[in-house]
Amino acid sequence: MSALIELDAVGKAYPKVHRRADRFRALLALLRGKRQPAAVNVLSDISFSVERGVSLGLVGENGAGKSTLLKIITGVLSPTSGTVKVDGRVGALLELGAGFHPEISGRENIRLAAALMGLSSREIAAKTPEIIEFADIGDYIDEPIKHYSTGMVVRLGFALIAATKPDVLITDEVLAVGDETFQKKCVRWIEDYLAQGGTLLLVSHSMYHIQQLCKRACWIKNGRIEQMGDVYDVTQAYLAYHEQKSADLSAPKNLDPLGYEVTRFEINGDANAHQQFEQRPTLALRVDIRAPDRRRPNVAFGVLRADGTPIYGTTSEMESVPPTCVDAETWSYTLELSEIDLLPGTYHFRAHAMDPEGLRIFDTVARTVVIRGRSREFGMVRLAHRWLKP
Repeated sequence: MSALIELDAVGKAYPKVHRRADRFRALLALLRGKRQPAAVNVLSDISFSVERGVSLGLVGENGAGKSTLLKIITGVLSPTSGTVKVDGRVGALLELGAGFHPEISGRENIRLAAALMGLSSREIAAKTPEIIEFADIGDYIDEPIKHYSTGMVVRLGFALIAATKPDVLITDEVLAVGDETFQKKCVRWIEDYLAQGGTLLLVSHSMYHIQQLCKRACWIKNGRIEQMGDVYDVTQAYLAYHEQKSADLSAPKNLDPLGYEVTRFEINGDANAHQQFEQRPTLALRVDIRAPDRRRPNVAFGVLRADGTPIYGTTSEMESVPPTCVDAETWSYTLELSEIDLLPGTYHFRAHAMDPEGLRIFDTVARTVVIRGRSREFGMVRLAHRWLKP
């Protein structure tokens, strides 16, 4: 397939202009064709291509550089370094109201915008009723744009794009504005557009829409590509990153140097701190605990979402499970979790060394488990269910 968009080592930097003298020096450097020495890098070394018929979602935190990247692709901004190639007609919905004149009516803006897109007078006249019908803003179509609500501006902008059917559709959070009915209308149109071979570049903070509309995704972090690939792999990694940020899951180790210590924690025979499994895995959790006083310790197991939300926990004491003696000071427990139906995401499995009475935790060791899958269900676990006919 041919690439409609190609980016090679694209970077964007802005000069630091906190003071009037800084602005003057920046302008002078620009006129002389020199690079501004004091600059802030917004994007660095961005390289990827988007082939015809591919839908790519861009995800990242606010300020990561996503909107700047879209402006560079659409030609609104020029890159400081690297090259951008776009082969085809681009339809872009970026900043709210961009391309519309606030003092003239919606109908007149349709004619103006369509003409700038290269449509002939006959094509504009033929498509105007279709655009007005799709926008569905009633008599406001003959009111100046400055009287429109944000949702009405998006309606008109999307209707214009829908009527022209560009080779590449680029949108920045357009699905986050407007009422639910119009959002569904936009999603249906985009799905039809993609089914007919259209190419989509979508920026959204809604992982639901990214997973619904895109096959691939690119995570931009601090102006660089953090991860790029299958939409489920990237979005699940991005969500796990945010969950990890929202909670400090590090547990104190060896609270009592004379107490009980976890010396081994394996999941399916693997002691690595980070493991991946497909959905519904069976996991064998083995924990060895060192007991300096040579009394039989207890163990507690816990499963948490990456943000610290508890999912499940149990202890050997509450279920009256005896350990296996490994040596004079070491005891072992193994817990099997059969076909656990966790939804795709990142989880933390914890093993806690407890005293023989099961009252006090002395040591905690955690393992990170990533459940992979293509499910778009919500929550943490999948409940068995079936749909009934009325």
